[in-house]
Amino acid sequence: MRAGVYDGAARYVRGTAVRHVRSFGVTDDGGAELDAERGFAEVVSVIDEVLERSAAVGGPIQYVATSCFWHSLVAIDRRDKPMTGVLGWADRRSRGATDMLRKRFDESSVHNRTGARFHSSYWPAKILWLGQEFPAEFGRAGALLSFSDFLALKLFGQRVTSISMASGTGLFDIHKCEWDREILKYLKLDKELLPQIAAGTRAFSLNQAFAKRWPRLKDARWFPAIADGAADSIGAGCVKETEASLMVATSGAMRVIYTGKPPRAIPDGLWCYRVDRNRTIIGGALSDGGGLYAWLAKNLKLPKDAGLRISARAPGSHALTFLPFLAGERGTGYHEHARGAVLGLTASTDTVDLLHAALEAVAFRFAEIFSQLERVCGIERIVASGGAIRESAAWAQIIADVLGRDFELNDARESSSRGAVLLALESIGKISDIQNYQAGTRRRVTANRERFDLYRQEFERHAKAYNLLIENPTNL
Repeated sequence: MRAGVYDGAARYVRGTAVRHVRSFGVTDDGGAELDAERGFAEVVSVIDEVLERSAAVGGPIQYVATSCFWHSLVAIDRRDKPMTGVLGWADRRSRGATDMLRKRFDESSVHNRTGARFHSSYWPAKILWLGQEFPAEFGRAGALLSFSDFLALKLFGQRVTSISMASGTGLFDIHKCEWDREILKYLKLDKELLPQIAAGTRAFSLNQAFAKRWPRLKDARWFPAIADGAADSIGAGCVKETEASLMVATSGAMRVIYTGKPPRAIPDGLWCYRVDRNRTIIGGALSDGGGLYAWLAKNLKLPKDAGLRISARAPGSHALTFLPFLAGERGTGYHEHARGAVLGLTASTDTVDLLHAALEAVAFRFAEIFSQLERVCGIERIVASGGAIRESAAWAQIIADVLGRDFELNDARESSSRGAVLLALESIGKISDIQNYQAGTRRRVTANRERFDLYRQEFERHAKAYNLLIENPTNL
């Protein structure tokens, strides 16, 4: 959780940033939960610290813009108390419900309408699972919210969400900008249980308790949270149909934002959401990114010079095929029962071989997303961001070589918060167009054409193993 102060031109005020690290708790059965009240207390603590650090900054704080992770779900009772933890996108306990949804609906039709495939990361499967596992408790639910909506309820006393957050639930018609009636009917879900969709420029004020706690914010206008993925792309300076943002943090994503309506036909491996009523965001997501690197570093005790050794190697020299699905699969197959696998192990395989194969495998998954994105967008420029790719020159080069495209590596540390600020400033007329505000320092990563040709052969080996997984995961 992070926060800081920005000026009216979306420039960060030095010395005001606060960051608290909090992760979802995981369970052996696939759960990924965050305690809602603890999460809220952490947000309050972060705001306390920002106000303390910015005490010497002159002038009032007039507006508060926020971003929050997509796809979370928390059920609250009729007294607004949490009945469940906050279920994150990585919570896979509802994967059995995906099969039920696929049998009931034409998935392609729903995908083109909601922008989301049937998958445990989205609300329909989670809601079905909650209703089946906890029927009595779930029957007493007073509302179903994203974590950002829960924050709005606690701070403003309003059950309200943004189009951006709603469009990432899998329960929202991205063309009509309203909750999807057909899925609500199947789930026997009253629309009154869902948060209200906020009007485009609507802002809110703190309730009495928090206005008293934070006097500097009592007159500030708070905008409903936008999704972190959209905010990250905006903050990285990618807001045109010809520009793609590539993010490698704990997970990974590749996205394109453009002004205009969603496409009527969305490639099977991609999702498509809304930034707001005027902008669309389309892309693909990987469940394993920097989290996979961290897992390997923890369990393999990698040598400190692993990156340098990989940079000196030829593509595929490890002779391994790595399927990077330790956290399951989203893009591009949305295979609920996917698991990670390594093929080709020999007695001479070492830890650097495994790391090299894993980094290439993630790059191959990005290449598949990129291929599908190019069907709907003419991508001329790629901007990469995220700590995992910034801190590994070897991985950045592998991704450029696998894609066969140069890209710019954005050095900005807070793309998401900057993106939320830019969108808020545009909505109130303080800046004319977010396209005029590019991100800061960048360095170029240049693709190696010879390695690109070699990687095309390696990708074929990866694709064969991937298809084997999709056809029958018990074969691996």
